[in-house]
Amino acid sequence: MVANNIPFNERDIIANPLDRDELKQILRLTENGFEDIVSTRSKAFKALHIDLSDLGFNQLLDLLVEKPQLLKRPIIYDGRRLQIGYNEEDIRAFLPRSVRKSELREIQQKLYDDDQQAVG
Repeated sequence: MVANNIPFNERDIIANPLDRDELKQILRLTENGFEDIVSTRSKAFKALHIDLSDLGFNQLLDLLVEKPQLLKRPIIYDGRRLQIGYNEEDIRAFLPRSVRKSELREIQQKLYDDDQQAVG
């Protein structure tokens, strides 16, 4: 996001954990609730020996506030969209449409130029 001059706030959620309200905001944007944001393959989660389905909503919120290392990272959201985990293509959705269109035009021009060199 820095390369595109897009302002953003970075937060170390281990040092400065999300609170219950922030987690609720994130959960509202998920498709599968806690399953989308909890890193069940992490060592921290495995050490707990729990099943997500055994805990209630409030218990899970409390657990994530207490142990933010259980969250998948990065968490990127703007109030309307959410991206959990690193996927460069999905993260691009947070770029303004004008930036995405400009980059697409550049790629199309490069492909056209490459085709012209191959033909010529």
